[in-house]
Amino acid sequence: MKAIKLTILLLFSAITVLAQKEQDTCVHLHEVVVTGLTGTTHINHIPAPVSVVSAQELQTISASNIIDAITKQPGVSQISTGSGISKPVIRGLGYNRVLVVNDGIRQEGQQWGDEHGVEVDGEGVHSVEIMKGPASLMYGSDAMAGVVIFHDAPILPLGTMKANVSGGWQSNANLWNYSVNFAGNQQGFVWDGRWSQKGAGEYENSINHKVENSQFSEQAARLMMGFNKRWGYSHLKLSYYHIKPGIVGEHHEHDDNDNVNLNDNGEHDHEHEAPFQHVRHYKVALDNSFNIGESRIKALLAYQQNRRQEYEAPDEIGQDFRLHTVNYDLRYVSPAWNGWTMNAGVNGMWQESQNLGHEFLIPAYHLFDFGIFATAAKDFAERFHVSGGLRFDNRHLHSNALEEDGQMRFQQFSRNFNGVTGSIGAIYNITPNFDIRLNASRGFRAPNLSELGSFGIHHGTLRFEQGNHDLKPEGSWQFDLGMDYSSEIFSAKLALFANTISNFIFLEKTGSVIEGNDVFGYHQGDAQLLGFEGTVILHPIHHLHFENTFSYVDARQKNQPEEAKYLPFTPAPRWLSSLHYHFNIPSETFKETFAEIEMDCNLKQDHIHSIHNTETRTPSYTLWNASAGTDIHAKGRKILTVAFTAHNIFNRAYQHHLSRLKEAGIYNMGRNIGVKVLVPIAL
Repeated sequence: MKAIKLTILLLFSAITVLAQKEQDTCVHLHEVVVTGLTGTTHINHIPAPVSVVSAQELQTISASNIIDAITKQPGVSQISTGSGISKPVIRGLGYNRVLVVNDGIRQEGQQWGDEHGVEVDGEGVHSVEIMKGPASLMYGSDAMAGVVIFHDAPILPLGTMKANVSGGWQSNANLWNYSVNFAGNQQGFVWDGRWSQKGAGEYENSINHKVENSQFSEQAARLMMGFNKRWGYSHLKLSYYHIKPGIVGEHHEHDDNDNVNLNDNGEHDHEHEAPFQHVRHYKVALDNSFNIGESRIKALLAYQQNRRQEYEAPDEIGQDFRLHTVNYDLRYVSPAWNGWTMNAGVNGMWQESQNLGHEFLIPAYHLFDFGIFATAAKDFAERFHVSGGLRFDNRHLHSNALEEDGQMRFQQFSRNFNGVTGSIGAIYNITPNFDIRLNASRGFRAPNLSELGSFGIHHGTLRFEQGNHDLKPEGSWQFDLGMDYSSEIFSAKLALFANTISNFIFLEKTGSVIEGNDVFGYHQGDAQLLGFEGTVILHPIHHLHFENTFSYVDARQKNQPEEAKYLPFTPAPRWLSSLHYHFNIPSETFKETFAEIEMDCNLKQDHIHSIHNTETRTPSYTLWNASAGTDIHAKGRKILTVAFTAHNIFNRAYQHHLSRLKEAGIYNMGRNIGVKVLVPIAL
């Protein structure tokens, strides 16, 4: 520890010598524009808590997937299964309580499952908005905890074309990836195409050494084409995503060279290492916006197909799910009238899920939901901003019967769910540098088919799951209070929240065992989540950026005994501190050069759902990370962007509390050195 303190002291001294006397300003979030609520809005006009991850930040982050890349945001964490599969968690809530929006529509796969990730190519994500708290008003059921919105790159200016090639490598698991992109805008005809590929072997740590079967490979393709004219735009978007992850937890013969063997397609070849998954996601979306005077009509129609196959042997498929989804969204955006802007519309989806394998966990089903909503916002004297709205949702779900070996495996049943949601909030700009926000919102979530009807062994989690046909929909009330202050050398943000959820659905060990697997059942209760996120940013000298964030959530179930009163999978309190220096090098070759050191401190988590040993405690740990990067120019133009990262520098053995592999005694990734390169191609 003394050596670490001395290193930080020396770093501070060196930066002070290099610094100039002129002052810099803190990052003014007031200039950030977000689009996930009622349209294009400055963030200092929005009462609900929103985080933004910029394109520049994403370029310098070395991560194994896109969810891993955004988890440094306050209040955001991840449920992980090795290095290839991550699910977002916002303020202690995950799974079907967090909605992911990509290509303008809700991403629909098998997000109810522990080992099902988000089927999105991170290389194609330009920026990210994270809405914290119930967002059912705009998106319907499943947005109870919040929404993660992935944005495409902006359309290029008229008459331009752009291409780039990017790639990266990470030392742990020998992860490699590359991506090729070509976009343009010629006479209003626009296009953006991308191909990406990624592969990784088994990751390592100092306890388990190589974690067997943690390898994965990934391919993705995307094409957008359409027209941008004075009347608006019309874009057709096509995408394909394929990931092949191993299923960790079942032991087999192991070859130390497995993680470097490649097949003819350049993928890591682990055909002999069953069990593993093949997950494919196909999407076609037609996104339209029509200008009618000063108002707009937006119309979006999309089809998604998600295919998840679980292989018990290289040529033997066990579970095989195929999910068809049709999404629709029609909305009217009014022009400003006497300070008011309004937004109204209808959206929803139709789904059909099929079982194509010879093992079954959930029944096949049909689903249709419909929602109608209206929002309004008004600015008073440019300092007081009010917004809110109402929504009504109806969801009908029909589950099919299934007979297996002469016995009924699944009984036919139908359920209908209704929900009324809304929000009201205000933000007051006390001074140009100081805002205070207050927001109240009502959330709604219908139970998913896994919670209602599962019955069988879930091999990906090594447990037997039992659904409950009688589950009621969840409803929540959340209250947010936020304060933001910024000046030339100091910025601070504080966000407090209280969330009360009725009929909260959770999975719990029953104490029974079937075919050698622990039995888990779905239960309901009333829950309360209290917490806060705080951010302090200092600019004591020019180009020096010292940022600290702290996140905390206390998630409890009411009227329960001690061993069952805490909700499972609650993130540990986290303190993230980074010291970032931007070098002002008097050179035409190196620009935007930076260096950063980061401390990631996760406190112990002993607020656990311990009944029948459902969860175990997690000790505290601290990781040290570092990064550096620069843009290289030649003859007046940028020819290369390069970034270097080092994660877990001291190779600390640790277990993240939300790692699904923790209960199996498997630790997270050890030291990992990475490099990212982006090469723009002049056209």
